[in-house]
Amino acid sequence: MSNIIRLKATDGSPIEFVDKMIGQGGMKDVYFSPDKSYVVAFFRSPQDFNAKDRLANIVGVYRQRIFDQPGGDYWKSVYCWPTHVVEHNGRLGLCAPTYASHFFFKFGSKNNDSLLNIKGKDKEGKWFSTGTHQQKYLDERERGDWRSYFQICVKIARAVKRLHAAGLAHSDLSYKNVLVDPTSGSAAVIDIDGLVVPGKFPPDVIGTPDFIAPEVMATLHLPVKDPNRKLPRIETDRHALAVLIYMYMLYRHPLKGGLIHPAKTEEERQNLEMGAKALFIEHPTDNRNRPNLNDVKKSDLPFADVAKLPYTIAGPYLKALFDRAFVDGLHNPSLRPLADEWESALIKTVDLMQPCANPGCSHKWYVFDNTNKPRCPFCGTAFSGTLPVLNLYTNYGKGVFKDDKHRLMVYANQYIYRWHANRNVILSPNLSAEDMKPVGYFSLVGGRWVFVNQKLATMVDVTKDGAPKPVPVGGQIELAEGQKLMLDAADGGRVVVVQMVKA
Repeated sequence: MSNIIRLKATDGSPIEFVDKMIGQGGMKDVYFSPDKSYVVAFFRSPQDFNAKDRLANIVGVYRQRIFDQPGGDYWKSVYCWPTHVVEHNGRLGLCAPTYASHFFFKFGSKNNDSLLNIKGKDKEGKWFSTGTHQQKYLDERERGDWRSYFQICVKIARAVKRLHAAGLAHSDLSYKNVLVDPTSGSAAVIDIDGLVVPGKFPPDVIGTPDFIAPEVMATLHLPVKDPNRKLPRIETDRHALAVLIYMYMLYRHPLKGGLIHPAKTEEERQNLEMGAKALFIEHPTDNRNRPNLNDVKKSDLPFADVAKLPYTIAGPYLKALFDRAFVDGLHNPSLRPLADEWESALIKTVDLMQPCANPGCSHKWYVFDNTNKPRCPFCGTAFSGTLPVLNLYTNYGKGVFKDDKHRLMVYANQYIYRWHANRNVILSPNLSAEDMKPVGYFSLVGGRWVFVNQKLATMVDVTKDGAPKPVPVGGQIELAEGQKLMLDAADGGRVVVVQMVKA
């Protein structure tokens, strides 16, 4: 029977672990606590003073600033953040919470493929990032639907945003260090001990090749302390975040196309492909790196076909950010979108989504393409009927309304929330439980679209000038073309203009 080792963390906290290794990472050996509520991971190689001091900051002041604030419980769900530093038999180690149960495969591989044997293993993000993984390997019950990947990306963007707000950067942000669960729309960033801390020399981490920023790839041949060597920082995180979002939306890599760079070795060729010569596979004016469909795996189709499933299917907000990330900012780090911009664009895109009418559709949802004949890009099923579209405007008083460039697509039993009704209410982890509750919903009754007001105390139909018509709490109103509904009369309150799309 294995022994239980008892020791004190550097802050004096009692720590226990079972002296039986349960796994190995790239740098550490991992052990369970007796109740399996946390793990203790010891570095295999000695860590210098800089590393110890950096880790002390991560588990100390930075952890406190993030978790000991209002909304701190939310961050526990999107990080696996180490809690203590320990030393045992001359080895430095860390304590961290055990992953949540939904981050372990329940069914695993398709048809219980014994070669993969991933049932019970953690849901490393790479399993959900390509067409082959999605279609050939994963059990369908693990795949989720397309909307859940937007929820996943929102959580990843928020996690990265919070790190950057604290001045921190993740030295190896990639699908290897993100756990995802499409069945619940959950995500968690791991490998927090590798954070780049202000004032401390970065950890000696090269990163995951497909996610290393081009400027870092181009200087990998230089010594780590060479002044011309580019090291992980917030700008390199922004590149990795864009790659992650692109891959979870479209199941392909944004830089891996058909362009072959002349090189002496495969390593040199890959460094050019991801570094100095990196080129977006969907670049609007340079098509040299379009994927060659004769060379891609059949199991990566149709996702590898950028003509059939272009990045525009992710909607206008994400398309604009992909352009900034992979065209403008690919070789100019200062132009890359911020994590906050990704979060906002993802949330607004969810409001553009429609459920696919085809019950057999693999993705179940798609983004409205702003046409009179919307169609699911994944299965080709066309929308049939009348589709209400709500265009949001903010009331700035004195008859001044400004277009928020934000639209809400309506479907049966869809809810509307306070952040739709008032621009000053921002969907974020800091929202109160009350503000997270819906304030109304839409229903299709006898071919008529109806909005039911649940909590909007000052809602008014202002379609006719000089004749506002209150819509009381508990009341309802039929939606019509050109209708103007003031959802909230308070400062920042919004008016929606109804557009009825007939397909």
